[in-house]
Amino acid sequence: MHPLPTTLYNTAQIQELEHRVIYQRGVSGFELMTKAGYAVFEYLHEKWRDAKSVVVFCGGGNNGGDGYIVAALARSAGLSVEVYTLVNPQMLKGDAQTAYQKYSATHGEPTPFHGGLQANADIIVDALFGTGLDRAVTGDYLAAIERINRSPAYTVSIDIPSGLNANTGKVMEAAVKADSTITFIGLKQGLFTGEAAEYCGDIIYAPLAVPADIFQDVRSNVYRVIPKAFPRRERCMHKTKNGHVLVIGGERGFVGAVMMAAEAALRVGAGLVSVATRQEHTGLMSIHRPELMCHGVDNGEQLTSLLEKATVVVIGPGLGQSHWAKELFLTVIHSRKLSVIDADALNILAKIPAAHNNLLLTPFRSILTPHVGEAARLLNLSTAKVREDRFAVATLMQKKYGGIAILKGAGTLIATSDDIAVSNTGNPGMASGGMGDALSGVIAGLLAQGFGLKDAAQQGVYIHGKAADLAAEADGERGLIASDLMPYLRRLVN
Repeated sequence: MHPLPTTLYNTAQIQELEHRVIYQRGVSGFELMTKAGYAVFEYLHEKWRDAKSVVVFCGGGNNGGDGYIVAALARSAGLSVEVYTLVNPQMLKGDAQTAYQKYSATHGEPTPFHGGLQANADIIVDALFGTGLDRAVTGDYLAAIERINRSPAYTVSIDIPSGLNANTGKVMEAAVKADSTITFIGLKQGLFTGEAAEYCGDIIYAPLAVPADIFQDVRSNVYRVIPKAFPRRERCMHKTKNGHVLVIGGERGFVGAVMMAAEAALRVGAGLVSVATRQEHTGLMSIHRPELMCHGVDNGEQLTSLLEKATVVVIGPGLGQSHWAKELFLTVIHSRKLSVIDADALNILAKIPAAHNNLLLTPFRSILTPHVGEAARLLNLSTAKVREDRFAVATLMQKKYGGIAILKGAGTLIATSDDIAVSNTGNPGMASGGMGDALSGVIAGLLAQGFGLKDAAQQGVYIHGKAADLAAEADGERGLIASDLMPYLRRLVN
């Protein structure tokens, strides 16, 4: 198959691409359907040469038509094929009806699905729903998805796992948990964020020989983050040329958070890193990481001189929400310093009256790094609402607060005023304390070295997740902690 493209599309854009292929280039819808079916069958045949049996679940639209093409090819190749249909095939229309007739020509006869059917096969092909699903899955379709998910067979979804929203990555009540998803023409943005990570398996791309210039007229502002090579350092480099990060936080009992952020900034190449925290924490941090310059601060006035020396500020790790925390936060905001705003600083920001938000945050000078719960507080939404459409929420945060908004989670989103990038590095082992603190330090360390806000945010998220992937590859996901990332961060930026 082909390398994954960078650009991602919503369903309306995918429909526009297909429309242009059919009506501007004269490629029939059935020809596209046939190519899609061939792409799926070739993948199955190449990956599982010893497979003897296939079960195909077919719905009523063009996705079901793709399934009938796969079934016809499998029968012609001598495999044992069973087709379970959710719609009377005589009721199919257009290209889907033609595909069914192709299958019938191989003397195949579909079986109407009912809950008692078993999916006993080497491979299951999911062709129930396509990209247009926008409602909750119910009835026989729900039962079919549950049957597929209970089967030990290797499951391949055509275009998108049935039940997954192609725009948002949200599961519409239930979705097929595929081992592989073969998607066509353009990558659907919903495959790369949110709940999709649990359902898509390996994502395989088949362009179906669509002419490359078709994509020039259908613009998308959503794309995957691609790693960039970091510039070589000058041989006469001085530490001051690599910037000075100031990490602010560490309320009593939370000193580890600022230590994690500060060390991450060092590990990605910041020249100097200072920490402003509670007085009693400074000695402990100096013992743990003597390269850090640790300062005890009791109020905003004491923080001011440290801010003057800093290139970039991280505020929030372990900050708490006390009077001390709020005073330090407001001092940073009014300093207009280039800032990464994380953790409790986000919770303080969420409580500031909306009328003052634009006064407090200078446009394009801040990066916000909330997880789902923090994003909900920033926008006064429920966490369920945030999960419904992560793209919309990231865009809304950026519009409300300016700068760059990062919405963390599986398929982290990085929103600017112009576009949204999606990063797919990272793994479930990152669901442990300190990971977000390390990310804020990584981003600040890149900013200190002269990376622009967009590059620092995108590359910071990417290498943070990649470091976690390398650490998990070495020793597994379970038990992964933020400190495990440090050697891999250093490796990646080099």
